[in-house]
Amino acid sequence: MSTYIAPLRDMRFAMTELADLGALASLPGFEEVSPELAEAVLEEASKLAAEVLAPLNRTGDETGARLAADGVIASDGFAQAYHQFAAGGWNGLSGDPAFGGQGLPELLQAATVEMWNSSNMAFALCPLLTAGATEALRQHGSDELKQRYLPKMIGGAWTATMNLTEPQAGSDLAAVRTKAVPEGDHYRLSGQKIFITWGDHDMTDNVVHLVLARTPDAPEGVRGISLFLVPKFLLNADGSLGAHNDVHCVSLEHKLGIHASPTCVMSFGDKDGAIGYLVGHENKGLAHMFTMMNEARQKVGIQGLAMAERAYQQAREYAKERVQGRAAGSRSAGAVAIIHHPDVRRMLLTMKSQIEAMRAFAYVMAADMDRSHRDADDAARARAQARVDLLIPVLKGWCTELGVELASLGVQVHGGMGYIEETGACQFLRDARIATIYEGTTGIQAADLVGRKLASDGGAALFELVAQMRGVALELERSTDAQLASIGSAFAASVQALEDATRWLLRALTTDVDAALASSVEYLMMLGYVCGGWQMARAALVAARKLAADEDPEFHRTKLATARFYTEKILPKAHAFKETILHGASGAFDISNEQF
Repeated sequence: MSTYIAPLRDMRFAMTELADLGALASLPGFEEVSPELAEAVLEEASKLAAEVLAPLNRTGDETGARLAADGVIASDGFAQAYHQFAAGGWNGLSGDPAFGGQGLPELLQAATVEMWNSSNMAFALCPLLTAGATEALRQHGSDELKQRYLPKMIGGAWTATMNLTEPQAGSDLAAVRTKAVPEGDHYRLSGQKIFITWGDHDMTDNVVHLVLARTPDAPEGVRGISLFLVPKFLLNADGSLGAHNDVHCVSLEHKLGIHASPTCVMSFGDKDGAIGYLVGHENKGLAHMFTMMNEARQKVGIQGLAMAERAYQQAREYAKERVQGRAAGSRSAGAVAIIHHPDVRRMLLTMKSQIEAMRAFAYVMAADMDRSHRDADDAARARAQARVDLLIPVLKGWCTELGVELASLGVQVHGGMGYIEETGACQFLRDARIATIYEGTTGIQAADLVGRKLASDGGAALFELVAQMRGVALELERSTDAQLASIGSAFAASVQALEDATRWLLRALTTDVDAALASSVEYLMMLGYVCGGWQMARAALVAARKLAADEDPEFHRTKLATARFYTEKILPKAHAFKETILHGASGAFDISNEQF
């Protein structure tokens, strides 16, 4: 089983050349961001990931978290690792300085999130949920709640969760039944929540739950949902920990993967009712919670990238070491490492090129998030936010689907040994599988993309993106370098296919909504592949300029090779998706339920 080594060279390339880290220093509040600071962050994060978190990945999978009489006990070594993680300030890297955070760009945070998840996804889920809860509380909580809870959450002394799902209410939050009865300055909650990631543990002395519930007079449906902060331990007037609140983990789910991440069934109000505090306004809870969900969806998209990277590293090292068969066309009778075999090389380059595309896409989006929050120009902020809103479901859906696909390909590179747990390849596939489901399945992301994002502005944000893509394609097509011109032509054709599919969907949304939504996942995946092509096309332009200046020729020649492979072997999928989209529902509603 291979160790994890952060792919720092490609991370630097994506951050500096594509996401334009240098330009972020001009944004208010980021004046101290420099290449030297970014390098220090990356180097230290890579050490923690490789030396502390990665060694716990296998043992955590084998032993898992467990439920004892006093609550959930984290897998061996996790508490010590978490204390080191929090002490290093990693939990508050991009946190609000007003509450103890470092205030660094989301772009830097994205790179560390990739490292945490590649090295140990089960561990990384804990700070991931805390980050989302922190942002929801920062944006919507009262000043008192923020002062009492945010410093501990941002500093990592306390972790946080998101409590949406109930036994009868999965993705349909209109069916939420948890009750919240007002009582003075607080509420008393009663109900049960399921699938709560890191809902309880012994790594910190408090866990802060953000819980969706209904007040007694709330209207039916999602309009009647409110958001509450419910701590595991109540706070005394001086902020110290007080009595145990009426909230408990009653069982742990037995899962396919991420065994070291406790997935809890949480019970609120078994006795007198769990004391909770309203976050924001009554009946606006779903809107407030979406602040947390969008934060989580961005980071889960990066999880897909991270798991693909870890699976690739494992497959690459195995392919270099595993001696099996003769190389095709070789006159030598001796066996060679399987990396010499054409199909193994195809599989590895399929993984590598798409990982690079995902990384660039994720990092560019993170920089757009920074601009949406920090740009001094109102119009620029609005444009960046529109881009983020459009592409968050794509990042989450496309990257997690590829995470599963590439982890599965990693198993295939190993052959029979990939199916054996001792190599470690199986774990990456099992762990990656959840990411397409939680925080909204791929189908839910696609419905959001097509039914909400495209419909809300008539495709304006998408067509602005298409125009930007066309500019990149044109620059490549005009190149005197045949390889660059070829990449440009292929990319331009995929952009045209995307525009054709988008216009068809916009018409279908007004004439046949079922047909539009039946094609929505295909459209999300198509947009993901074209966005990946956009970044690889930009990468090819940068690599060509660097090669002309003789800067790091080995790396930039490799970048050109992966850009070409992505364009010629991966990007043609966009045309196939266009054809499936134009066929609409294609009989999906022509048969009865009984005929399935």
